Amino acid sequence: MSFRIAYGSVFLILLTLFACMTAPVGAQDEVPMVHVLRVDGTVNPSLARYVDRGISKAEKDGAAACLIELDTPGGLLSSTEDIVRRISEADIPIIVYVPEGSWAASAGAFITLAADVAAMAPGSVIGASTPIAGGGGELSDDERAKAVNLASHWMKSIAEEHGRNEAAAMKAVTEAASFSSSEARGIVPLSSFNQQVLGVERLEPPLIDDAGARDIEELLERLRTGITLASGQMFSIPADAGFRYVRMTGTEKFLLQISDPTIAYILLSIGMLGLLIELLHPGVVLPGVLGGVCLLLGVYSLGLLEANYAGLLLMLLAFALFVAEAFTSSFGLLFAGGMVSLVAGSLLLFSGTPFEVNPWVMGIVIGAIGAVFLVVVTVIIRSQRRPVNTGREGLIGQTAVVREALDPRGTVFVEGEIWSASLEAGKAEPGEEVTVTGVDGLRLKVVKKSE
Repeated sequence: MSFRIAYGSVFLILLTLFACMTAPVGAQDEVPMVHVLRVDGTVNPSLARYVDRGISKAEKDGAAACLIELDTPGGLLSSTEDIVRRISEADIPIIVYVPEGSWAASAGAFITLAADVAAMAPGSVIGASTPIAGGGGELSDDERAKAVNLASHWMKSIAEEHGRNEAAAMKAVTEAASFSSSEARGIVPLSSFNQQVLGVERLEPPLIDDAGARDIEELLERLRTGITLASGQMFSIPADAGFRYVRMTGTEKFLLQISDPTIAYILLSIGMLGLLIELLHPGVVLPGVLGGVCLLLGVYSLGLLEANYAGLLLMLLAFALFVAEAFTSSFGLLFAGGMVSLVAGSLLLFSGTPFEVNPWVMGIVIGAIGAVFLVVVTVIIRSQRRPVNTGREGLIGQTAVVREALDPRGTVFVEGEIWSASLEAGKAEPGEEVTVTGVDGLRLKVVKKSE
């Protein structure tokens, strides 16, 4: 009987624990959530992977929707295509929200208009989506016309699919038209430039779905009560839906940081400088190791950003000219050529891409590389010209004490050792001081110190 009671008590305890463990999970799953992604910066492969992971997580967790908080000046067309494709393939509603004071420029306009719900806060801007060449340099007139025509019709198809203003969407590409949140929603008349470009006073249908929410909380409140989309349909999320941020992982943050064009340029420059110091002054080790790591990270970042390879090759040529200057007597010609190549490479590195390096950073880096090279080379030249003070040659000029009379040969004591010596003139008695003037094999040549 006691065993039955014991077994029954254990069973009840286990059942209670199981209920306690499963109840919160079930309750949490019943609460609808909106997953929020923060996309801030230039659109590149790192951001595209983050958006893909965030949407996939929202789908897996059964979220009511996925909201992308967007602030971007533009980015790579290839990464934009990846994000737009992922939004269109999502199994849950995708909301793109441009916060107050933010941009949905260039690539950002494509991403915003591709969402199921496009919302902008007061003080935000959308548009200016004319394509720019990537990687290889500037586009020819024919190539530019083809790129603009393709991008404008892609934008038109996106707007058409979601019932948005197709003409305004196309003009954002062909004429680099930009719209405030109120203009894009059709609340206020267009600017004089946009009226001239579009031939209308106000957008109808609008370009976006909401232009009044000043933050995510207010936007979700509007979506709980329901809003009318540009297509004329009603959209809403569950009334009790909350939101949860999906943060970037440490790896994603790191890859995003080094994908910044200014950071990539600095990494490349530090890498070249570190290897230059190691080559000019072997054995220091740290500059070589640090330079190698930075150089590889910089090259990786440039590959992500589709940098101009002509600019990269010019910077590598500058590195080679600096090394050659240190080992040849060109009277500064190779150094001057290296500086010209470095400046030209820095200017061309992101030529024809949507990215650019901060001019102040570029000037500081170029000046620092030139200054460090001059300092290192100056130290090397001084060390080469400094008289040798070690080994046999280092004995020349030293004072020696006669041990065995020099007449003219004998022995002397110098630098803790006894040497055979030959006096050039006269005779020196033990205890006298003589000066070493040369080394002949294992014999020193000396003169009396008074001479």
